[in-house]
Amino acid sequence: MLHFDDIVFGPIFSRRLGSSLGVNVLPSKGKLCNFDCIYCECGWNKDGIAERRFPSLKDVEAALEEKMSKASEEGVPVDSITFSGNGEPTMHPDFAKIIDATLKCRDRYYPNAKVSVLSNATLIGRKEVAEALKRVDNPILKIDASSDELIRKMNKPVGTYRLADVVEAMMGFEGNFVLQTMFLKSPEFDTAQPEALEAWRDLVRKLRPREIMVYTIDRETPDKSLEKYTVEEMTAFVQPLLDEGFKIQVRG
Repeated sequence: MLHFDDIVFGPIFSRRLGSSLGVNVLPSKGKLCNFDCIYCECGWNKDGIAERRFPSLKDVEAALEEKMSKASEEGVPVDSITFSGNGEPTMHPDFAKIIDATLKCRDRYYPNAKVSVLSNATLIGRKEVAEALKRVDNPILKIDASSDELIRKMNKPVGTYRLADVVEAMMGFEGNFVLQTMFLKSPEFDTAQPEALEAWRDLVRKLRPREIMVYTIDRETPDKSLEKYTVEEMTAFVQPLLDEGFKIQVRG
């Protein structure tokens, strides 16, 4: 499984974001997430328990400064500064301050780069988290399925999760976010069954995100029974939304 030892790493090529400088504000020797997704490239939560120490705000600031100044000096292209890493980045207690520090560092060294955050959206009900996400260029918020039952099977939330609460919090972004959805199937479920798919499309119509990223499995997954969809299949899933004018990336 994939883990990130450094606070700032790359840049690596992202199929969605281009040349991406990664930022991991989670513990470096494990995984820390309030989802336990069956497709997570970092593996299961239970297998990633090595430490629970977040890097400090000062450590993150120093790592950003060191990496970006060196990359800029060497002429390395960076399209996106992307928060992902070993779990859910908004769980860091200083997440909002880290975002502000990142934006300042970006403006110094890569003013044309976008700051992106990949989030499962579970904590956007917290004002400071939502406001920080609204300050970045690309708040990329996840809804993988159209019901609590499907989300329990696919994302395995830790603790209480209600899709209705997440959707309500997303409405506060007034469409200025990117919606991310993983399509896959397993022996137990299929997120693209007609009823589930139409319910997901209705969520999109309600939220009206400025962009949608639809994708499927690309790396090794902890659950070995999963099946990926083709780009052609996923394009068919979203075709009604494309016809309605939604901007959608489809990645296999």
